Amino acid sequence: MSLNIPHTRQKRVVIVGGGFGGLKLARGLRRSGFQVVLVDRNNYHQFPPLIYQVASSGLEPSSISFPFRKLFQRRRNFYFRMAELQAVCPGTNTVRTLAGETTYDYLVLAAGTTTNFFGNEAVEREAMPMKTVAEALGLRNALLDNFERALTCRTGRERDELLNVVVAGGGATGVEIAGVLSEMKRFVLPRDYPDLQPQRMQIHLVEAADRLLSGMDRKSSQGALRFLRQMGVDVRLATKVVDYRDHSVVFADGTAIPSRTFIWVSGVKAVAVEGIPPSHIGRGGRIRVDAFNRVEGSDNIFAIGDLCIQQGDAGYPDGHPQLAQVAIQQGARLAANLRRIERGLAPEPFRYRNLGVMATVGRNRAVAEFPHWKTQGWLAWAVWLVVHLRSILGVRNKIIVLLNWIWSYITYDQSLRLILRAAPPKRGQR
Repeated sequence: MSLNIPHTRQKRVVIVGGGFGGLKLARGLRRSGFQVVLVDRNNYHQFPPLIYQVASSGLEPSSISFPFRKLFQRRRNFYFRMAELQAVCPGTNTVRTLAGETTYDYLVLAAGTTTNFFGNEAVEREAMPMKTVAEALGLRNALLDNFERALTCRTGRERDELLNVVVAGGGATGVEIAGVLSEMKRFVLPRDYPDLQPQRMQIHLVEAADRLLSGMDRKSSQGALRFLRQMGVDVRLATKVVDYRDHSVVFADGTAIPSRTFIWVSGVKAVAVEGIPPSHIGRGGRIRVDAFNRVEGSDNIFAIGDLCIQQGDAGYPDGHPQLAQVAIQQGARLAANLRRIERGLAPEPFRYRNLGVMATVGRNRAVAEFPHWKTQGWLAWAVWLVVHLRSILGVRNKIIVLLNWIWSYITYDQSLRLILRAAPPKRGQR
């Protein structure tokens, strides 16, 4: 099988992964003289920072997703193939996917990360991750389905299991989903489920470290903790999840919380790429690259974004944080470097420019850190809204998200709480 990419005199750049880094690179090679091939398992780019709002019925998935083919309409010398990477074959300059294979002159791995369950099979089997739009939709269905089932269950124990929510992971995603679920408990349940006693819904956020948002300043961590507790979230620090059994989340100290809504956002690991030698793999499964994002031992294979751990940036000797801005900046630098290489010039090393980090906790509550100032509360929340709205692809999506946010802010409500399941395949379609 082949991906059926026509051969031309142009050198071919194959990009595996259409996340922030891969997309920035593909757009940066516009009118570059390269033939660009983008390979992704989905036919759309998703906006991970707002996936939690899909899970909580705040936004529809189409509002934070944008089709690749729409992005690159009328783009010459560009090809998109929806396929999942199987292996890289450096000896033959070939990429193998489930849909076929193709050759490359330059290969860029930008497939990102997947959820890390740290080898805990029970947690991996039972917990709900929230890395993709599809997973967010599954979580939305589970939440709403549990609310409906809580109205008809027979015992108080079962009702507690259905209404308790346990979020494992105190990073930005965990803080944001815990905050938005607290607002759902306060504003949505009393209206939609007046006979459910919404106060019985308990939201627990557990973190194995001694503070939330470990990648941020301690004052920001304390601010997020204070906001969450003001919103009624039970935050448990230095608490490690070790098991999930009998519809209960079990901790290292032997205690447990009954819950059928167990959300796991406790860590990520790089997507495994067959064909990259184990000696080139670093912490978290990330591929080791040099200051030019070249994979160790290769001249024409590169890795960018969350998938790589880069050496050579003096400001980040242990590798860059796995943030969207790192991937975007690496994609832009690599696009420029590929152009330079083709002109016979030496590539320039990558230097990360920290533009800041932020996390929203809820309405008028957020924490934000920038190179020269830090803020919390309403101002941080307003900055968070502006930054994320600007980053969403497509004018239509920006408008829809903005209108949804305005409507939700004014009315404290949304009308997206639909339980949508795929229909079973008809006979002959299996």
